[in-house]
Amino acid sequence: MPRSHLLLCFMLFVWVPQVKAQEFVRLPVQVDNETVRLVTQIYKPAGPGPFPTLIFHHGSTQNGISEQFSEVFSPEPLTDWFLARGWAVVLPSRRGRGGSEGRYDEGFSIPRVQGYSCEPNLSIPGAERALRDVTAATAAIMALPFVDHSRLMVGGQSRGGVLSVAHAGMNPTLYRGVLNFVGVWVYEKCQEFFDRSAIYINRLLLGRGTTTTLPMLWLYAAGDSYASLRHSQNNFADFQMAGGRGEFHALPRPADSDGHALVVFPKLWAPAVERYLTERNLPTRAGVLAEVF
Repeated sequence: MPRSHLLLCFMLFVWVPQVKAQEFVRLPVQVDNETVRLVTQIYKPAGPGPFPTLIFHHGSTQNGISEQFSEVFSPEPLTDWFLARGWAVVLPSRRGRGGSEGRYDEGFSIPRVQGYSCEPNLSIPGAERALRDVTAATAAIMALPFVDHSRLMVGGQSRGGVLSVAHAGMNPTLYRGVLNFVGVWVYEKCQEFFDRSAIYINRLLLGRGTTTTLPMLWLYAAGDSYASLRHSQNNFADFQMAGGRGEFHALPRPADSDGHALVVFPKLWAPAVERYLTERNLPTRAGVLAEVF
């Protein structure tokens, strides 16, 4: 299909064919005094760019079973939705996950075979390690030629949602938006083993996002086996009381699915995301890449 070009008042509207390109690359990064290559999935529209870009971070492996460490997180309904609107989507895998080099060590129990720890002095350092991976991956992604630094968003699923909120707080002017899909670092049931540990850990890490004035979008669903809506709504209320900005959307449970899988059900979250992008003056129209200056 031929492309049509219209130049008006320094604004270029470019028709983007509905073609998806996927690449798996190994981005070399320096983190914790070592060089490792992080497996990174890249989805981008046809053409040279630069494109508005969403960096999207994966979550955990349920209870920390090692057989799942090599699995690659690829939420195609999300990538398809953003691609259709002219966005590039980049999904880095942190150390030891999805084929990335290094050791996966994001808060395990002692002994490690027991899976993720509910104990704050083990779980929180695991989150700090993950944030160092996010920082290193983000710098490498921003060096890619198709990334428009002026229209950069971050988001994530579950633990990735927490990391996106925290990293935005660490970098208050870097992103134009934050999408937190069902973000929790530990299961709500952790408090059965360590009193109030889930509340303490999740609120502490999500609270890292209060140091930016950037409004965020928090998307949660009913029927989430990791954390109840009430737990997550209380986390958001605490976030707001500490100065955080944003909106919390309590969405219905996806049909025949766990609420924690919300990210792959765009019919539920698309209206809220589209409004959020519009408010942030970011592209939302399918087939059109807007505001390329």
